Amino acid sequence: MLKNISTDTLTSTTQTLSKAGHVLVNKLGPKAPIAVSLLGLMGMTQIACAQLSFQENTQNYANDTSINYFNEAMAAGDRKDSGALYQYEQMMGNGLFAMYPAYWRLNNDLSTLNPAVVTQFAKQYAGSVMAEKLTADYAEVKAQAGDYNAVRQVANYVHNPDDSEKCAVALGFNNGGDAMRAMSLKTEVWLTTKKQAALCSQLATEMNNNPMISNNDRKERLLRMLRVGSTGDIMILSQSLGTPIAYSELSEIQLNPTGFISRFASLPNSVKNQYLYLYAIGRIADKSYREAAIQVDYDINQDNNRAQKLLNEETRHYAYRIVGVKRMNYNTDDGFNDEAVTWFRKSLGVSFNYEEAEDYAMAAIRFSQWDDLIHALGTMDNATQKENIWQYWLARAYEQVGDSSKKSLARQMYQRLANSSDYYGLLAKDKVGQRFNAGSTALPNVSSGDTARMLNDPHFARAFALYNSSASRTYANREWNWAVKKARDNKDNKLILAAAKYAHDMGWLDRSIYAIDNTDGLDAFSLSHPMPHQSEVVTYSRQVGIDPAWAYGIMRQESRFVSNARSGVGASGLMQIMPDTAKYIARNLGETYSATRANTGDTNIRYGTWYMSDIMGKLYNQPVLATAGYNAGPNKAKRWQPVYGSLAADQYVETIAYPETRNYVKRVMENATIYSSLLGANMPITQRMGTVPAGY
Repeated sequence: MLKNISTDTLTSTTQTLSKAGHVLVNKLGPKAPIAVSLLGLMGMTQIACAQLSFQENTQNYANDTSINYFNEAMAAGDRKDSGALYQYEQMMGNGLFAMYPAYWRLNNDLSTLNPAVVTQFAKQYAGSVMAEKLTADYAEVKAQAGDYNAVRQVANYVHNPDDSEKCAVALGFNNGGDAMRAMSLKTEVWLTTKKQAALCSQLATEMNNNPMISNNDRKERLLRMLRVGSTGDIMILSQSLGTPIAYSELSEIQLNPTGFISRFASLPNSVKNQYLYLYAIGRIADKSYREAAIQVDYDINQDNNRAQKLLNEETRHYAYRIVGVKRMNYNTDDGFNDEAVTWFRKSLGVSFNYEEAEDYAMAAIRFSQWDDLIHALGTMDNATQKENIWQYWLARAYEQVGDSSKKSLARQMYQRLANSSDYYGLLAKDKVGQRFNAGSTALPNVSSGDTARMLNDPHFARAFALYNSSASRTYANREWNWAVKKARDNKDNKLILAAAKYAHDMGWLDRSIYAIDNTDGLDAFSLSHPMPHQSEVVTYSRQVGIDPAWAYGIMRQESRFVSNARSGVGASGLMQIMPDTAKYIARNLGETYSATRANTGDTNIRYGTWYMSDIMGKLYNQPVLATAGYNAGPNKAKRWQPVYGSLAADQYVETIAYPETRNYVKRVMENATIYSSLLGANMPITQRMGTVPAGY
C-alpha cells in the first residue's frame, strides 16, 4: 500500500524533474557524477527532491508509484552511477522510496561527504530506516578515519546502532570532551576480553584517557590484559598506573615464560614484577592450562615457606583466575572437569568481570556446586543478576542448599519467571506446578481499524511493497524490522499484531514470527508458532517415531519456515540440511540423491524428520542430546555428556560449550513445548527434556 498522490500531479512533477535532471546531466556531460559529489562536499543541497518535503503521515499509500523505480535505482547504485541516481531521486519525488536513490548516491563514497550533507539527509527522511543507516554508516566510517568531529556532528541522528556503531559514536565523544557520554559503553567494552568490533577495542584502549576512568578501573583492565596477553594495552595501562612495563620485558617473557618464573625469586618484590608474574602464567596457560596450574600451586607452596612472601594475595588469586578461565575455554576439546570450580574458588578475593563470573557460574552449574554458583552470581552486577537466566539459576541454587527462607525465596523467583513463556519461564512453570497452555490455533482477531492504521503506516507500507515486488528480500526485511521497532517504541502492540497477522496471511511467516518474538507482552502463539505443511510434518514424524512438536521446533529454529533458506555453510530448505547429510539420508532410504529434490518442501521435511530420528537413536533417545546433535553434530553432543552419572537436562543445556548450540537447544525445547500444546498433546518442558545419561 503506497502513498496517495494525484496522478496529474505526479506525472507533471515527474516530467518537470526528469527534464531538469536531463538538462543537468547534459550540461555536465560524463563528469556529472563527480560534479554531483562536489555539491555534497561543498555542503550544498544533495537531496534532489528537497523542495518536495518528505512526509510520513497517515495518508493512503495506494497510488504511490516510487516502488516501480526501486530495482532500476538499485542497479544504478550497484554500478555507482551518481547521475542516474540523481534522476531517480527526482522521478520518485515525494514517494515512499525516494530516500533510496539518495542513500545509494551518498553511500558511493561516505568518506568524502561533509557531515552537513548527512544531517540534511537525516532531517529530510527523518524516521526512516535509511536515514538511520546512512548516519550510522557515516559515523562508523569517520570513526575509523579518526575524524571524530564529523562523528559528533551526526551522533544525535543515530538512534539504533549496532555494537560497532555504538562504539563509533562513543569514540567521537571520548575525543570531544564529553566524558560522560563516552562512558556509556564502559561496562560493555572496558573489561571484556572476548572478540569485539575493532572500533570497540579501540574505544576501550582510548577510554584509558577518559577523566572518568579511575586508577582502580585501569588496574582491573590491566589484570585482564595480562591474562590474554594484549601487549599494547598492557604498556598503556601500566604507564598510566605509574608502573611502566616495556615491550622488551613482555617480549622476553613471551618467548620464555618459565625462564622468568625461575628467576622470579631473585627479583625485587615490586608491583611491576607481580604483574609480570601474571603475564608469565598467562603465557604458560596459553600452552597448557594444567601446566600453568601446577606452576601456580608449586609457587604458592614454596612461597608459604618463606618468611617474606614473593606473591601477594591479589596475585595468588588472579593466577588461579587465569587457569580457571583457560580451563573453561577447553571444555569442548578436553571435556568438563570440576578442577575449574576449584580454581575459581581459589580465585575468590579479586573482582570478576562478566566473562569470568559466567565461566565460574557455568562450571558450578555443571557440577552441582550450588554454593559456588551463589558466589559466582553474587559477583555479577545488579542488572545482570536480574536477567532471567541468572534468576532461574539462583532459584535453583537456593532450592538445593538454602534454608526454609531461601527455599521460599526460590519459589517466589520461579513464580515471577513463570509469568513469561520463554525457555526459563516454561521451566519455572513446571517448578511451581503451572500448566502451560498456548491456547487456540485460531489466529487472533484484529480490528479493521488497526489493519487500516497498519497499512497506512509508512514503515509497514514500505515493507509490504518491497515484499510484493521483485526487490531483494534484504530490503523488505530491514524495513519490516524497523517498522516493528518504531511501533514498539510507541508501545503500539495492536499495530504490531495487525502487521503480524497480515504478514502471516500472505505467507510471510518469518517476519510475522519476528514481530511477535520481538515485542514484550504480546503472546500470540498461533502467529509466533505457525504450522505450515502440517500434514507432511505430522505424517513423516510419526512414520519415523518422533514427536511432531519437536520436528516443528527444529524447523522453526532452522529456517523460520522460509522454504528457500540457505545458510552460509550450505544448509538448505525448511530443515536446513547439509548436502553431505542429504546424501547420507538418501542412501539410507534407498533413493538417488538429487539436490533439487532434497531442498524442496516435502522431501526436505521427510529427510529432516528421518535424520532427527536417526540422531535420536544414536543418542540414547534423548531429545536434548539429539537437538544438540542436529545443530553441532552427534559426536559433539556425546562429548558434552557427563562422564559419570546422569545430569539434569537443564544443567547439560546450560553448559553446552558452543554458545550457538546452547541457545539453539534452549529455543528448540521452548518451541517444541509450545507446539505440543498447539497440537493438542501438551508435554511440559521438564518432562520433554528429561535427564541426560552418562556417556560411555
